[in-house]
Amino acid sequence: MAKGKTTVFFCQNCGYESSKWQGQCPACHEWNTFTEEPTVKKSSSSGRVRMSAERARPVKLSGIETDEKQRITSGIGELDRVLGGGIVAGSLMLVGGDPGIGKSTLLLQVCHHLCEQGKKVLYVSGEESARQIKLRAQRIGDFRDDFLILCETNLELVRESIEQEKPDFAVIDSIQTMFHEDVSAAPGSVSQVRESTNVFMQIAKGSGVSIFLVGHVTKEGVVAGPRVLEHMVDTVLYFEGDRYASYRILRGVKNRFGSTNEIGVFEMRRDGLHEVTNPSEYMLDGKPQNASGSIVACSMEGSRPILIEIQALVCESNLPMPRRTTAGTDFNRVNLLLAVLEKRAGMHMSACDVYVNIAGGIRMTEPAIDLGLILALVSSYRDLVIDEKTIAFGEVGLSGEIRAVSMAQQRVQEAKKLGFETVLLPKVSLKSLPKVEGIRVIGLETVRDAVQYLMERRSGDLESMFV
Repeated sequence: MAKGKTTVFFCQNCGYESSKWQGQCPACHEWNTFTEEPTVKKSSSSGRVRMSAERARPVKLSGIETDEKQRITSGIGELDRVLGGGIVAGSLMLVGGDPGIGKSTLLLQVCHHLCEQGKKVLYVSGEESARQIKLRAQRIGDFRDDFLILCETNLELVRESIEQEKPDFAVIDSIQTMFHEDVSAAPGSVSQVRESTNVFMQIAKGSGVSIFLVGHVTKEGVVAGPRVLEHMVDTVLYFEGDRYASYRILRGVKNRFGSTNEIGVFEMRRDGLHEVTNPSEYMLDGKPQNASGSIVACSMEGSRPILIEIQALVCESNLPMPRRTTAGTDFNRVNLLLAVLEKRAGMHMSACDVYVNIAGGIRMTEPAIDLGLILALVSSYRDLVIDEKTIAFGEVGLSGEIRAVSMAQQRVQEAKKLGFETVLLPKVSLKSLPKVEGIRVIGLETVRDAVQYLMERRSGDLESMFV
């Protein structure tokens, strides 16, 4: 039977397929996302017949065994934290990030540790030659003979190599370079990415091979290709950070085997990525002393409290429309807090330029840093220096109230561990907070209390606010 070529339209955002072009996608409701691509109707002798030979049968839930021992450590503690304890056998994981951020370096280090454990690893590269990979691998260390390299982009040849070598782990760098001969579309297109991901998903689930997929990202910072790509894989990891800075953040946005709130922190060095086991100490390194507009806040990333320095600069503006600039936090959130300060605390900053920065380049959007932002803005506006041994956390509402946040005890314990002496937090959180020795805890109810704290700190009249 001859193969018939047709033309269909795919939504680049969610992968919805349509026979004609549409302005708005009926599935995800995004505008102008349809692209025209040629496809090929597969004959009945395609891979579906081969799969039907081994038909799956229904089983009882009580008869299914779950064994945590199936997790295999990657040898990198920060990666294991994000994955939920290790790599699950037969899982399909997607790693995305900006060019040059360190995706291939991280996976090469994972391959090195897995080979040291006696595992067989196949590294498939569609972008680099074997010589280039070896030059990068020499910076990491000596690899055993269990590490195999295949430079190929043909999907069927890659499938045959995996079936023949039977590795324990496989790395595909990258999924956008793979192509299937039966799909008459360019590599990286919606059709090719979807077909390639489907093939690797069948390999992972059918043979138990754990597969890492490297994904390119668009200028918006999301993985290029259809949104269905992220739906098909088990885990989606994003590598974040400035390629010109030394730190890197590995964030899990999807994980079928663990939490999606954990992050891993790395530092890029000449010999590869190194784990940052205490990111709070790393982020606070170099904090200025006796400088207004600076305070330390605490944000939770999963089960890990991270202390960050918030810097604010408020100065009179000569522009008709004052400038607002933020780095590391939400721009709209800062504007909201400025409106709260003006309405609820009488701090008129509408004629001032405002600059806010999260030191270290890390991005934090948790509402618990609201109180730190408020104090940093007031400190710069009034030119008041906040004690360097003071830390703050709490969410600020539109009425000016300071609302409770989760895991207050863990935040206070982290502050005490790093030598802080005073904690400013929501007063309502004191009810569930056990007494912590060696650190002062001050409860604040409104933003007026926060402003009053800064005004009266020098006079020492804080007894009415001390708890």
